[in-house]
Amino acid sequence: MINYKLEKGYPDTYGATPLNEGVLFVFESASEDCGIVLKNKKTKTVTKIPVSAEYKSGNIYSVIVKDIDYDKYLYRFYSAEKEFADPYSYTLVGNEKFGIKKDNYEIYSSIVKFDDFNNDKRPGLSFEDSVFYLLHVRGFTAHSSSKVEHKGTFTGILEKLDYLKSLGITTLELMPSYEFEEFEKPSAKASLNVENIDYKAENKVNYWGYKEGFYFAPKSSYCATQNPVKEFRDFVHTLHQNGIEVVMQFYFPDKVKQHKIYEVLKFWLINYNVDGFHLKGNKIPFIFIANDPLFADTKLLYDYIPENEIYEAAFVPKKRNLSSYSDAFMYQMRKVLKGDEGTLKDLVYYTKNYPEKSACVNFITNYYGFTLNDLVSYDRKHNEENGEKNVDGCDYNFSWNCGLEGKTKKSSVIKLRKKMMKDALFLVFSSKGTPLILAGDEICNTQNGNNNPYCQDNAVSYINWNLTAEAEEMLEYTKKLIALRKSDLNPVLNREFSMLDRAHIGYPDLSYHSDEAWKADLATYNRHLGIMYSSVDEKDNVTLYYLAYNFYWKEITFSLPYLPSSAKWEVLFATADVKEKDVEKEESKQGMKFELESRSCAVFKVSFSKNLLGAKN
Repeated sequence: MINYKLEKGYPDTYGATPLNEGVLFVFESASEDCGIVLKNKKTKTVTKIPVSAEYKSGNIYSVIVKDIDYDKYLYRFYSAEKEFADPYSYTLVGNEKFGIKKDNYEIYSSIVKFDDFNNDKRPGLSFEDSVFYLLHVRGFTAHSSSKVEHKGTFTGILEKLDYLKSLGITTLELMPSYEFEEFEKPSAKASLNVENIDYKAENKVNYWGYKEGFYFAPKSSYCATQNPVKEFRDFVHTLHQNGIEVVMQFYFPDKVKQHKIYEVLKFWLINYNVDGFHLKGNKIPFIFIANDPLFADTKLLYDYIPENEIYEAAFVPKKRNLSSYSDAFMYQMRKVLKGDEGTLKDLVYYTKNYPEKSACVNFITNYYGFTLNDLVSYDRKHNEENGEKNVDGCDYNFSWNCGLEGKTKKSSVIKLRKKMMKDALFLVFSSKGTPLILAGDEICNTQNGNNNPYCQDNAVSYINWNLTAEAEEMLEYTKKLIALRKSDLNPVLNREFSMLDRAHIGYPDLSYHSDEAWKADLATYNRHLGIMYSSVDEKDNVTLYYLAYNFYWKEITFSLPYLPSSAKWEVLFATADVKEKDVEKEESKQGMKFELESRSCAVFKVSFSKNLLGAKN
């Protein structure tokens, strides 16, 4: 029996808040038969505390339970006949094991007191200087090959910190990492029609977590310790100390009230000091959040950014903190990659697309759809293991199996797939905007053609860290590509372009080329393009970057623009062989000629003094 006294509280903070004189409980109920359920952690004794209407404001009950030691108890609320865990709980107890549970399992909430968290400093990276890396906390290290001690946890990610730093990424984007019940019980309606239900559809696990959750609590099954609050704080702090940001995904179904969405984001920002949020849902109060000064230096990502409704017409932010995150780049660039007809105009648009007042994140694979390896290995989805007779998942992937469906030992197909994967990442990293990699793509991770493994808590969804020779090659390539993007090329790409020669150097800041320099042929049958960027520094040194794209199935000869007589183009980066060719005397104004291998890309660079511009070939 608990000795307690009740006192009227104040309904400004939902959940359970420890006070000097007791615990403030605030919860919502439309019933007058409601209250608090306390469970002694040691004895498991349960005590119900009815809360009468005198403690009610609207449908919000707020009461201080005095003279109780909050460390000794777990709690739930009840309303009429239903008991429920606090949706505003900071930590849940009973969901520590990921996956299938007994039907009678119970979830309680812990009473948590937050300490000050003033010793953590965010890296504060701009979108222009960021490289995103999207991962599932459990899937990143759950596979036995990860060789970490604490598999499938936030701590397990930190055990891979050296790997992440060597890769060169700057920002981790976490799929839902707040608490949710992943156990999906089959519906009563479905169970009545057994003959039409695949046995694999029963007792499903919601592996991804895109459902209504306990939005204020780090997911306990993603923790290596018994203290999710401390573990997630340490996780964020350690990443910040190593210059890496944390952006969290939050999915809010339509029934989640907008004021709660705002409170969730505010909570994680203040108490965990995360760097940003990728918001998913149809009823996000994005304009309200974007205009709140509290989020002025926090990355906010959404499907689209209504700039005109957020900013005044003449206002341009000094540092963008808003970014679109849409599929448009992904699907258009996949068609470019395959060499579909009529895609060069899309290549032109999406390599230089950048909103005036916000950023954009570019990716060619994401958690939904094929991995990069599967994108070039499968023409069709293979989702049979999901138990839905392969009807789930997207039917239109714009993928290509390079001649054979699935795994193969045929060397010509393997070679082509490697080139295609390299080209795919090259498209992402050579485009204006913030590049994003799906975790595992850099080591050729496969989901065996499953483009919707939302219920696969197994090796299908886990990253396999046993690297093949192709995976080792792809990893080294990705490191070099990220390094290239973070080099002097990055500020050149992330400028406003006029396509004019405002620096008076004979080269516009952005220009397009094909077989011949200065003559871009975007005909529907063409599948190759050259893009040149020029810049001048404060010492009058001119730098030119020429990016060559060939998505044709045969080699293509390009002519680079002319240069001063003492300057020479160098191959800075290439996904395949580049062969320099002799230039005929009458073609001298075209500059260097080179042959680019089929389905490959390359970067050329040259630097020279502006004083040399009087002596051109």
